[in-house]
Amino acid sequence: MISSCSSDGDVPMTPNPEPESPTPSPDSQPEPEPEESIIEVNAIPSSPQRLGDATVGYEYLISGEYMSSGVPYEAYIAANGEDDRNLLNRSGDNAKIIYDYTVATASNGVRVVSPNCMSCHAGFLNDELIVGLGNHSGDFTVNRANNIQVVSSAISAIYGQNSDEWEAYDQFRKGITAIGPKTITETRGSNPADKITQVLVSHRDKNTLEWSDEPFVELDNEVIPTDVPAWWLLKKKNAMFYHGLGRKDFCKSFIGSSLLTLTEIEKAEEVDEKMPDLLAYIYNLEAPSYPYAIDADLAAEGKPIFEENCVKCHGSYSEDESYPNLMVSLNTIGTDAELSKRYTSPSELNTYFMDWFNNGWFGTYSVPLEFLAEDGYIAPPLDGVWATAPYFHNGSVPNIAEVLNSEDRSTYWSRNYDSSDYDDVNLGWNYTVETSKRDKNTYDTTIKGYSNSGHTFGDILTDTERLALLEYLKTL
Repeated sequence: MISSCSSDGDVPMTPNPEPESPTPSPDSQPEPEPEESIIEVNAIPSSPQRLGDATVGYEYLISGEYMSSGVPYEAYIAANGEDDRNLLNRSGDNAKIIYDYTVATASNGVRVVSPNCMSCHAGFLNDELIVGLGNHSGDFTVNRANNIQVVSSAISAIYGQNSDEWEAYDQFRKGITAIGPKTITETRGSNPADKITQVLVSHRDKNTLEWSDEPFVELDNEVIPTDVPAWWLLKKKNAMFYHGLGRKDFCKSFIGSSLLTLTEIEKAEEVDEKMPDLLAYIYNLEAPSYPYAIDADLAAEGKPIFEENCVKCHGSYSEDESYPNLMVSLNTIGTDAELSKRYTSPSELNTYFMDWFNNGWFGTYSVPLEFLAEDGYIAPPLDGVWATAPYFHNGSVPNIAEVLNSEDRSTYWSRNYDSSDYDDVNLGWNYTVETSKRDKNTYDTTIKGYSNSGHTFGDILTDTERLALLEYLKTL
């Protein structure tokens, strides 16, 4: 349940005795506490995690075979050519393909190419690839199944549909065909991760993970977007996602990416054994340091402003570091409610979704994962917050200055997706104010799930206080 606490976060203490007050008349009523002094929160409990070898985990992340179906390697190279940048310094076949794809061996021995975790969990900043930074430029505005028929025809023509190559490709084809039309976002940079997961689990048995061409539950085409949180924050968090669903065993949640290409449950069990190493690597990640000049005196002025206004939910840093792991109610935070409501509103889909994770293989095999839905969003840690634009759980605000001043937020805005086009004054992306939605690069806050409302706590600050607070946030 969501409880209430005072805005200063203190535990109520027994008051000192005071003189008795006159007995109030029957008609008198106590003055209501100001609404802004009530912060409805729920502290998310911690859970033990399986941790392995961080070095082994990194190698598994960039080159491991957690995907088990894909385009045959020779066909991929013939169509795309070799990528000689090798941004991850990989070896062998992986040195020849783009960083967010990996070469793996299918169960029948065919070498295949599939997307890997970096598709969502690596991004460019100032032209540098940062593993663990959410991909803020991914383009999910198109139906990724549009070209699958062309790819399928080519593979069929080259190898034949009775070939080992077709068998190794077929599950990838089925997965892309299923998610393509149902995971289209309105804006580039917005991520449909929640909907991708829903589509994939709608086609898989919860216990055997076996794929069904016909879904077990019908899904609509509505996509509520999310921003991808930075991986380096996870070590502090007791739930993985903004809406708080992923709890208990984090390692199980990582296996979700394998659902696109999984062909047998034995592969899921194999991947599960590797995930503690991956989690150890993620827990070792540190936020990137702010690369521009910092006014130390101004930052020092901003620290007490942060402590007075932000610590309650986002935690403290430096020598007295702590993080409260608070789920903040929708009533308190006021940001777009649709992502949270997607899981708390009664529906056949929600019943299926929660049962699938909590009572099937993911919730019972080895150490269980738990999906628990509450009305609200997690107030995230702010380590490296300067690097994680755009902001809010749906990426609706381009910079921190506007997070702190709701009156400055634009209804329509667009950016050029150049990773070096950073605004070091307002801490976020440079952008252009639009008068309407022009194309896929325009963020339209009037669309369901894309609102930039809420989190108005900074509105009470003066412009001078906001400048000092921004300077302090550069140091986190």
